[in-house]
Order: sequence, then structure tokens, then C-alpha cells
Amino acid sequence: MKIVILEGYIINPGDISWEALSDLGDLTIYDHTTKEQAAERIRDADVVLAGKINFNAELMDEAKNLKFICELATGYNNIDIAAASERGITVSNIPAYSTPSVVQHTFALLLELCMRTGQHSESVMSGKWNTCRDFCFWETPLKELWGKTMGIIGYGQIGRAVAQVAVSFGMKVLACAAHPRESSGIDGVQMATIDEIFAKSDVISLHCPLTNENRGLICADTISKMRDGVIIINTARGALVNEADALEALNSGKLFGYATDTLSLEPPINGNPLFGAPNCIITPHIAWAPIESRKRLISTAVENVRAFIEGKPVNVVSH
Repeated sequence: MKIVILEGYIINPGDISWEALSDLGDLTIYDHTTKEQAAERIRDADVVLAGKINFNAELMDEAKNLKFICELATGYNNIDIAAASERGITVSNIPAYSTPSVVQHTFALLLELCMRTGQHSESVMSGKWNTCRDFCFWETPLKELWGKTMGIIGYGQIGRAVAQVAVSFGMKVLACAAHPRESSGIDGVQMATIDEIFAKSDVISLHCPLTNENRGLICADTISKMRDGVIIINTARGALVNEADALEALNSGKLFGYATDTLSLEPPINGNPLFGAPNCIITPHIAWAPIESRKRLISTAVENVRAFIEGKPVNVVSH
């Protein structure tokens, strides 16, 4: 069984062992693979583990032995699932591995917008507190979460976990799910329509997959329906937000803040409209990246490959 990893470095830059996967077959690991290199590297592969590379029908046809693709992520929009199904190629993903770390990062972004701890620490280190007339100072408006309303768009595992933490902060929570349900299953969390979330939320947190239908969900039109001074947190997909419209809303003060771990184009080769925007925090798609999370990812990938070899594939997303 020939197993090929196309983009190993970002998952495992050397701090985790691939040994469990190498025990399942003849393993070849490439740290990085360009679209020009991909066809040659998978030509003889039975199993391919891929990350962000565009796995289209043309690429699949270059690999005559290919039987199984393991997406090294939860999202798999880079793989043409229909083309894989037509060719009898099974595709699995890695569900739920990053839930704890994404929840943690969601609140890291939110709390940083509310308290600006990094900025205030830098001010102290630069000597500003030394010369302060009073016993304390603050450089930005500070916000308390208690009693505020958080609207969660996307109520899967991550959305539910974010809701639980929000409740522990004393927040009221409204949640919108792709498939409407009567009960949230969590005390203090109320199911709502997306329009109710836009109208009633002080904080809106995005936890839905990107689809053709929700691309640009957060835009001038939907922002106009929100409360003045709303905060938007995005640990889902950058293209859920029209970045030019978000910039305009930040400049006008309609948005108190926008914090995102993801952009519409990654990496942002020619910059991004949000660079330098007021009350905007951008992190480089790291919510999933703590070592504990990456260990879960690799462990699940190993089990996906093992289950496929044994004829009982799991986490299948192909048809």
C-alpha cells in the first residue's frame, strides 16, 4: 500500500511522529506540494493525504491506483467529491479534532477586542504606567461580556461548545442552525433565525461552513440590520465576510470590532482591505494549530487510513 502525504509540514513541522501511519504502508511525506508537482507525486499512490491542494478530476486521473483520499482537515471543499465518487475513490475527512482549540481561539479574539490586553501590556512595558498620574489607565474603550447577547451562526460541535462558554461568561446566547430545531440542548441558549441574530446580538460568532449560498453573508446589507457597535468574530471561513464592507463598517463605527482567524485569500499575497483597519484583529489561521489539536488530527487520519485498508472506511464524505 503506497501512502503519500502531499502537505505534511503545516500539520507536522517535526514535533509529532508519523510512525503510526508508516506502519500501515510505504509512506512518502512531502512537506509542501505545488499544483505542478502534485500529479507526479501521486502517480503510483493508493492512498493520498491532502490539505489545501485542489484535488480536481484532472488530478485524480493522474493517479491510476488511487483508491482513498484522506483530507487532513474538517473542511473538504478543495476536493471534487463528485469526481471522486464517479471514479470509485473514497474520501474521508477529520471531524471535530479542533473543537477545543477553536473555541479557545474564539474567546481569545473576543477578549482581546474587549480588553486589549496586548496593547495595554505594551504600553506598560514602554513606561507609560511609570508616568501615570493615577493608579491605572486605559487606552481604549473596555467592554464587559456579562449580560451581552452572543449570536452564533452555525450550531455544530464548535458552535455548541462556544455557546457553553458564552453562557459561563454570563452571556445570553442565540443560535442559528442549518437545520432548524426547537431546542438548543443547552440552558441559556435559545434557537433563533439568522435575522433575529442580526437584530439582537452584541457579538456575532461565525461557525458555519462556506457554501455558495452563504458566501459574503456578512456584508453591507446584513451589517445594516445589526446593532450599532456589534462585534463580529470569524473562526470559520474568510469568504463568509465581505471584507470591503467590514472595513467600511469599522471605519464608520457601526462595527465596534472585527476579529478573524481567516481571510478570503490565504495567504494574503497582495495584502487585504482589512490590514490597518481600526479595531480589527487578524490571526494567521491558527485556531486549529495547538499541538494537542494536531495530534488528534494525525491520530484520526491514521485511523481513517487503517479503517479503509480493513474495508470499513470511517468519516466518509464521498457518495
